[in-house]
Amino acid sequence: MPDKLVGAAVRGSTIAEIQANIARAEELGVHAAWMTAGGASLDSLTAFAASAAAVGPSGRIKLGTSIIPTYPRHPLVVAQQAQVVAQLAPGRLRLGVGPSHRPTIESMGIDFNKPLAHLREYIQILKGILQTGSVDFKGEHYSATSTIAGPLDVPVMGSALRTGSFELCGAVADGAISWICPGVYLRDVALPAMEKGAKEAGRPVPPLIAHAPVCVHDKPDEVRAAVREQFGHPGLPFYRNMLISSGYPEASSGEWSDAMIDGVVILGDEETCAQRIQELFDLGATEVLASPVIAGPDRAASLDRTMRLLGQAAGAVR
Repeated sequence: MPDKLVGAAVRGSTIAEIQANIARAEELGVHAAWMTAGGASLDSLTAFAASAAAVGPSGRIKLGTSIIPTYPRHPLVVAQQAQVVAQLAPGRLRLGVGPSHRPTIESMGIDFNKPLAHLREYIQILKGILQTGSVDFKGEHYSATSTIAGPLDVPVMGSALRTGSFELCGAVADGAISWICPGVYLRDVALPAMEKGAKEAGRPVPPLIAHAPVCVHDKPDEVRAAVREQFGHPGLPFYRNMLISSGYPEASSGEWSDAMIDGVVILGDEETCAQRIQELFDLGATEVLASPVIAGPDRAASLDRTMRLLGQAAGAVR
């Protein structure tokens, strides 16, 4: 059984800020630092390389991408970048990749075609080149033939929201990364789908990473306002359909209801948040990836309070 982990999403508008946030997470005992990539924000793999190089071999915190959108870059390009991080931080990098969303990708002028088949090929290429040292692949969406110096310890995980993507991750990926999925949805939909995919592929069920917003704060109304401000509208089709099937028909509006926020965001005081993190483990998650929500007028204090709780939860995980 894989170790249970508590990770945190780190952000920053400058590389110095990102490095400081990774260092703070490690200082507090958080097991993993994760970064997303999208738009023209700072690239996660480049940021991890800079952080790993600055810290040197003394670094311990795991580094993960959640996620790298697949359509804008060929998998061999990701493999080029991943090798650098993996050499600077051996055994610490985990790649999370996913197709993103049709409106996002097509706004770039890129065709969003057969996302599950596309993701399957992408993962197969990345695992081949990184984990065996060579790849010779010709598929419907990608071709890749290349070698590297040798195999690397880099798990390749996929993003997942609906049954098909969880099945795919169960069959071919080294883990599935959810986002804003209620715990019961992970138990009743995600895990059975992963088990089905793994069984059909004749392999063990890989880890399930439950990515959830977290805010340790005493005023729920301020947390709800912060979620609406910082996490946008859950109106993209993959999110909307998942939430509707999770028992929130109001998600069809594309707006956050209070009930939706209370159902998917871990919020409250330290004890309440710690209990809800443990509940995700009890429901079958292997790792809780917390995306801090910054609430109230003192942004620094809000982030620090949540990060301290995540460090405590990492030390207490069972």
